Parts: sequence; structure tokens; C-alpha cells
Amino acid sequence: MNTVLSNDISIQFLGAAGTVTGSKTLIRANGKKILVDCGLFQGLKHLRALNWQALPIDASKIDAVILTHAHLDHTGYLPRLVNQGFQGPIYCSAPTCEITEVLLLDSAKIQEEDAEHANRKGYTKHKPAKPLYDLEDAKNTIPLLRAHPEDEWKELSDGIRFRFQNNAHIIGATHVDIEIDEKRIVFSGDIGRIDDPMLEVPDKPEKADYLIIESTYGDRIHPTVDTEKQFREILHKVADRNGIMIVPSFTVDRAQDFMYLFWKLEQKKDIPEFPIYLDSPMGIDVSKVFNKYHKWHKLGPTVFDEVFKNTKMVRSFKDTEKLAVNKRPKIVIAGSGMMNGGRVLTYLKKHLSNPDSTIIIPGYQAEGTRGRSIHDGVHEIKIHGEYYPIRAHIEDIRTMSSHADQAQIIDWLSDLQKKPACVFINHGEPKSSDALRIKVQDTFGWKVEIPQFENVFQL
Repeated sequence: MNTVLSNDISIQFLGAAGTVTGSKTLIRANGKKILVDCGLFQGLKHLRALNWQALPIDASKIDAVILTHAHLDHTGYLPRLVNQGFQGPIYCSAPTCEITEVLLLDSAKIQEEDAEHANRKGYTKHKPAKPLYDLEDAKNTIPLLRAHPEDEWKELSDGIRFRFQNNAHIIGATHVDIEIDEKRIVFSGDIGRIDDPMLEVPDKPEKADYLIIESTYGDRIHPTVDTEKQFREILHKVADRNGIMIVPSFTVDRAQDFMYLFWKLEQKKDIPEFPIYLDSPMGIDVSKVFNKYHKWHKLGPTVFDEVFKNTKMVRSFKDTEKLAVNKRPKIVIAGSGMMNGGRVLTYLKKHLSNPDSTIIIPGYQAEGTRGRSIHDGVHEIKIHGEYYPIRAHIEDIRTMSSHADQAQIIDWLSDLQKKPACVFINHGEPKSSDALRIKVQDTFGWKVEIPQFENVFQL
């Protein structure tokens, strides 16, 4: 087990160590226990199995949770934490507060439905299959959410305070500065891109005694492809085939990115006329957050209202089933982005084997997900116990990621006024984390650690 210095402050990595999912970091200091992020493990089976395990700490002894942003790999374990006895405050930005409520209720509903479907169809090894958590667990979590303003310090106890600063990964995303007896620990959360079409440039930290930084794209540079041109060409091919485009999408920010992109192309009359559908009740609710919190993005209150009106909203699953069998040309944006659940599965079952259809790979796909398998070129995919051959056109879009690449991460670090005692690199697959470690060491000469699962470091 690695250590940095010796004192009464420690951090323990309970997720996003050696992987991009399950973000959870526990701080112990001054008799307090603070959990930064409380994410769900996704992807590989051995990682998902960790969701069923209790944390190696009594949940009722955790004093507070601080969330960097609303994605499920940073928030999705919260109902389990509450079920294990946690009753403290969960601090986050105002948009994160509202989106987290939407995501947790939707996640619980999907898990209940998946368990029921598995039991009804008999393709589960568990007798019976059970949801990880249910709607009651999610509803018990929501009253604990506490919205806190950006760039204002919040006292947690004597000698411990924190603040949020904009991080532009998704609407409401932040990095978190935590000060403990004048030592500042900075949690990057997920760092957004400086060229995001809707969000402002991320705020850079200026001081950090210790820094915990993500590395999702720590080993690569985003391509400089013109996204509008790329989609223009793809959509003309879809029209020539009289086909359907299915856009699996993360319902927070990415769905809205696609809605905005298609709206812009239509305004320029650059694409054939397609009806555009957003098939995600959760995505619809999240889209409303963009209208409510327009100060968190750079489009203003009127542009996104037009984007919203340009998109046909699908709420009921009966309408999903009707739309999925309708062969008229269309664009369908549906969750989830890694194709491991949600409404998009209904469309995949109908269109993966259709050579006239087009499936978009919308960004990073974690190991163990259907999206990763399709990205890697498998010839068939298993959905709800049945195999579907892949004959549709697969288009890999690498320009719309909401994560900073290696160069942008290095730039994000460039305003630090003095050398941190240590930089901890997490939230990345091993190759990405190690590439970023080398780059940080070569660029700045800083001490860098790559934590493993459950490692404890004394600060």
C-alpha cells in the first residue's frame, strides 16, 4: 500500500481506480468522514459485482457526500449508500441536484424493470433476479440532496470547508476544492473540453497541495474533425439508403449536444429533412434543466428553447415500440450511450441486423459494455437473452466526447501556482492513466501516483 506523507488526513480510493467507473473517494480528517462522489460500477461483470458489496466502512458513519456531477458513475450508488444507513447531506451544484434526482429515479425504475423482465423470460442465473435498488431506495435518497452555489465556500466543520468550481463536463459539473487545516485537496471530477459547443471553458485550479485527477482520455488527443461536416455526410448516406439513424446517447449533455447539432444543421439546410426524436423520459427532463439553468451554458435561454421545440419527445414505452418498427427515415436519440440498458435496446433489436440502418458510436465506451463490443467489431450482440447479428452501418464519432483529452488535461493543470505534494491519477483504464502519469511527470516534474482499488494514502 502506497503512502505519501504522514498526518491525520487520509484518502481511500473506493472506485474509479484502474477503471473509469464507480467513482468514490473517502476522506478521513479531524474525526470526519467525507465521501467525494458515490458512483455506480458499470461495464465488466467483476466491476458490476462490486455494486452488490457494502462499502468497507459503516455508511452511517459518513458525515457528508460531495458530488462533482450527476452522471451515474459518480452518483448511481447513492441509493445503496442510503440503504446501508447513510443519512447525511449530499452536496452538489443546483443543476446536479435536479439531474441526480431524475437519474436516480430512472435508474431505479430500469433496474426494477430489468429484474422483472429477466424473471419473466427466465434468462437470469439468479432465482429470482433482484434490482440493485428500487424506487423506494431512490426516493429515500432525494431529500438528502443539498444544492450549493458555485464558487462559495461551505463550512463542513472546524477546519474543513469546500467549494465548487465550473468544470464544463456536463451542465452543473464542477471540480471540488476541499480545504482541511489549510491544506487544499482538489478533485477534478470529469474535466470538460475547452471547445465544448454548449458549455463554458472549465475553471482551472490555482492552488492544490494534493490533486485527484481523471484520466479517461489520458493517452490520446481528440481528432480535429469537423463534426458538422462528418454528420452531414453520414446523414446524406442515411437518406440515400432511405434508412434510420439510431443515436445511443448519454441522456445528460450528450443527448442535448446531438439535439443542438441537428438543429444547427437544419438551420443551415445542410441535411435532408428528417424527423428527430428524443426517446428518453429522463433525457426530456434533463433537457428542461438546460432551459432553467441557462447561466451554466453559453447558448442563452432562447436558443435551447428552439432546439427543444425542434425535437419530437417520446415518453411512453408503447410509443417506443411503435417508433422502433416504423421503417420511415428518421433520427432517434435514445439512452443509454453505452447501450447497456434503456430505450435504445428496443431500437437495436429491430435495426442492428438491417443493412439500411446506421448506428452511431457516440463517444467513450467502457470495457464490458455493448457499445464497446460493437465499437471493437463483434459480429453479433446479445440483448435480453437473444443474439442479434450486426449488419447495420456503424459510425464511430470521436469528436463529441465531453471529456478533456491529454493536452487539455495538461492545460487544466497549468495555472497551479506551486508544485503539489502529489497528483493522484484515477478514473481511467490502466493504459490511459499510465500515459497521463508519464506526461505529467515529464511536463511538470511532479510526484504522481496511480491508486489501486481500496488503496489508502496518508496526506
